[in-house]
Amino acid sequence: MFLQMRAEVEDALETALETLDLPTADLGVEEPPEDVDAVLASSAAFRLAGEIGAPPPKVAADVADAIDVGSLTYVSAVTTQGPYVNFLPSDAYFAETLDAATDDDFGRLPDRETSVVVEHTSANPTGPVHVGRARNPIIGDAVARVLDYAGYDVDRHYYVNDAGRQIAVFTWAYETFDESDLPEPERDSPEYEMVRYYRKGNSFLEDGDPDEVETAEAEIQAILQGLEAGDETTYERVAEVVDTVLGGMQTTLGRLPAEFDEFVKETRFMRDGSTDELVDRLKELDCAVYEEDAWQLDLPDFEKNLVFLRSDDTSLYTTRDLAHHEWKFDNYDRAVTVLGEDHKLQADQLSAALELLGNDTDQLRQVFYSWVNLPEGGMSTREGTGIDLDDLLDEAIARAREEVESRLDDRSRGELDEDDIERIAHQVGIGAVRYDIVSKQPTKGITFEWDRALDFEAQSAPYVQYIHARCCGILDETGADERTASFDHLDEPEERALLRVIARFPAVIDEAAEDLQPHTVATYTRDLAETFNAFYRECPVLDADEETRAARLALVASTRHTVANALDAVGVAAPTSM
Repeated sequence: MFLQMRAEVEDALETALETLDLPTADLGVEEPPEDVDAVLASSAAFRLAGEIGAPPPKVAADVADAIDVGSLTYVSAVTTQGPYVNFLPSDAYFAETLDAATDDDFGRLPDRETSVVVEHTSANPTGPVHVGRARNPIIGDAVARVLDYAGYDVDRHYYVNDAGRQIAVFTWAYETFDESDLPEPERDSPEYEMVRYYRKGNSFLEDGDPDEVETAEAEIQAILQGLEAGDETTYERVAEVVDTVLGGMQTTLGRLPAEFDEFVKETRFMRDGSTDELVDRLKELDCAVYEEDAWQLDLPDFEKNLVFLRSDDTSLYTTRDLAHHEWKFDNYDRAVTVLGEDHKLQADQLSAALELLGNDTDQLRQVFYSWVNLPEGGMSTREGTGIDLDDLLDEAIARAREEVESRLDDRSRGELDEDDIERIAHQVGIGAVRYDIVSKQPTKGITFEWDRALDFEAQSAPYVQYIHARCCGILDETGADERTASFDHLDEPEERALLRVIARFPAVIDEAAEDLQPHTVATYTRDLAETFNAFYRECPVLDADEETRAARLALVASTRHTVANALDAVGVAAPTSM
């Protein structure tokens, strides 16, 4: 209902301003100041005061007087406070919110008939996913989920770097060294088994006999040249390594969960000729120069040139990524890429090159993120490997299990078996990691702290998840019909406050999708949890009279649907019991 109310308020304001012969370019619709009992406010009087030579409070009063409240459905009154025009919700606003929020799809917006490809993670397939890069799949998956909730047709892509030097080294090492030359794998999983070859190969290239290293480098170069030349046998050799490692990485990412509709390999754009065709077009650009044995773009807004072809006619990652992005533009209405902050220069150069090639770069948006760190001593590390995402998730589940078991009373122990406890530990543990990461603005660095992430009393995933479990427990105990209650019996301030927060959910999704900022949805879940707790403290549900009890049960059901969908929109499970 919030979106409907906002549309109604905007129409009413525009009509009032036209009546007063005032400009309507900026209606100034926003959330009201904290001390104002309204759902929406307009700050247009600030802007208009200078234009008409009257003080903002006088302008606000004139605008409010020009609004026909009787013609509005979701607004009960219009008031002013200083320069603000405030819009108070009607009973219809609350009643329709209560009804809408009992729908399983509450928060999902209508189909926009717009396709979006979200590319995220895209880590080099050279070994296990590292904690420092864990923010990419978590933010990327949350961005895709929010866009899906907002009505976009979303595809999730992982762009596979299978043509660079790292993969050539990996392929050479896999074919060169024997299993007996390697240490035991850290886990029984393909990427952990395969990464041993990659580490062995790099170690050999750094410290091996110079003559043997020279021979190895020639073999590595032959692999790169084979890929560039379209040699099918070389593609198959590389694919064996890449696909094996990716298979293991997918299992780890699936634990978050982060799943993909397609793994798009960069060699695809070498094999189909699009990279060669793109190189020819790049050479024809006015800013193309051949310097330092390489073809480059001398882009006017950048100190560093963009190299797109080496002297041996091999392309670079960025060259192939240009072809990749033109493919995206041909197949999708919009493209979103999630990238680490260290890729910003590369992304800006790529956008500039795409524009020079005649593409509409308004189709492309990037989300940049900073790194995830762990506090000193927060986890043990394996020598030489750092901390893998699997390590973090295992630790999260183990700590969550301890926390859940410590909170079980005698009654709960009788109701939950070991499978239930394990399920809750997974939902809470992985939810804590994911929520703690996605709830922060992407550009801000994170130091992950266990005590904060798993705090059931603070603003964390378990805190929000517990609200869903509590709502489920109340509804299961009563067997209430979610749709039979009347709004007329919800008069308490805490009841109205909870309905107001619930009503905002579709608008939160809309804004998060527009800004590509899923952390605002996580912030909303905390507001919802706090508001529900205030309602639960002040408004007894099961001990109320029959009609009030039914209305409050419907409000509990509305909360359950809203918190479940809000958590789902950022990829966090909503346990039915905790």
